[in-house]
Amino acid sequence: MKSLSDLKTRAIVANIRKIREFRNYTQEYLAAKLHISQNAYSKIELGYSSITLVRLIQIAEILEVELVDLVDTDNDELMQKLSLKQAE
Repeated sequence: MKSLSDLKTRAIVANIRKIREFRNYTQEYLAAKLHISQNAYSKIELGYSSITLVRLIQIAEILEVELVDLVDTDNDELMQKLSLKQAE
């Protein structure tokens, strides 16, 4: 059985991936912006690497979203919010 923190971590990395794909950014692009390898970035999205709060804030800035959007576990609401922002 997965712990609550494991489930929330999976939701956060899923949000990062969905937003990255929504923005049509590649893993290579985010890795370059973060000054890490594509392999290291891939491990973040797969949940294999723990990330610091500073790194999470950097990712939010690159993806042009609020930090709260990355940690929100309601994916449907997040995608609606992004679509509305893009339409503006």
